[in-house]
Amino acid sequence: MSSSATPDPSDGAQAVTTEQWPLRFQRHRFGGFCFDTWGCSIVYDGFPHGQDDRERLSASAASFGAAYPKRMKAAHLDIANFPAPAEVTWRAKDKSEHHARIDIGAIFADGLIRHEAAREDVAAGVSLNDPEIILEVNDRTINVYMRCMIPLKRPLDPANPNSNFRADLVRVYSQTY
Repeated sequence: MSSSATPDPSDGAQAVTTEQWPLRFQRHRFGGFCFDTWGCSIVYDGFPHGQDDRERLSASAASFGAAYPKRMKAAHLDIANFPAPAEVTWRAKDKSEHHARIDIGAIFADGLIRHEAAREDVAAGVSLNDPEIILEVNDRTINVYMRCMIPLKRPLDPANPNSNFRADLVRVYSQTY
């Protein structure tokens, strides 16, 4: 697994730490997920996501309950900012055809890590992993999220010493077709 904490010196990436504020990223991970779609295909950085079976309806997000956002993880690692836009082709639940080009580079042009941690709560000088960028196709809507593990000075739950981080899924883009 790659992270910005251990950059490849040949690509010019610098270690990203919590000392640098606002928090920025130079590399990222990516995951693509399809819910309530037929034949949903997401291609980003040459890597396919989704499922191409045009005659099979993907599961609904509701079928996973409240835990569905936690299930969405970025499995494609170590992507330099930023390849060409994601190409998304799918049929909505009503089988209407859709195509979209989602420009991840434009969405994150400022290079900022989206998170919900207050600066005064963030542990100082800790290296950060590459953030996750998640593209979700849900019937007629495309959502793009970011998740990054942000180390905290103190546990969120005092009874759990292993809760000293935030990894919120933050929606940064949404478009309904």
